[in-house]
Amino acid sequence: MPQIFATLDDIDARYPSELLTLAADEATGVRQDARINAVLADVSVEMRSILLARYRREDLDRLDEDATNVLRVFAIAMALYKVALSFSRSSERLKEGYDGAVKRLEAIAAGKGALGLVTDGAGTAPPEPGTAEVGNGTVLIEANERLFTRDRMRGL
Repeated sequence: MPQIFATLDDIDARYPSELLTLAADEATGVRQDARINAVLADVSVEMRSILLARYRREDLDRLDEDATNVLRVFAIAMALYKVALSFSRSSERLKEGYDGAVKRLEAIAAGKGALGLVTDGAGTAPPEPGTAEVGNGTVLIEANERLFTRDRMRGL
């Protein structure tokens, strides 16, 4: 199952009254948790689609605690705006939060920032050329055999 970057509990812990204001049914006043969860899943898909420009799916499953926390903040900002839109209660402040989160994710994907990954302690070795594990962030160089080596230059 794909990773969800923020949960309903995460938003509720930070913005309980705003969440109720944005996502309550007008007739009953009851918060629509199913719609919020659907938005959180959509936001996570959107975030992954941006980050896949630089990171492999496996990398996104190995995010360290700092990376997870920062992505949670971005997901909450994006979700609040999308929840507000789905209930026709959007504001310029929420739109700015969404735009800012997307811009920062795009910057990370472009290499102007990075997400920490959990490694095996010794670090992870880059994949071998020609394998299926080569990802977007891997630089591979293939070249012909050297023409001028010490052995070939002896006696000249």
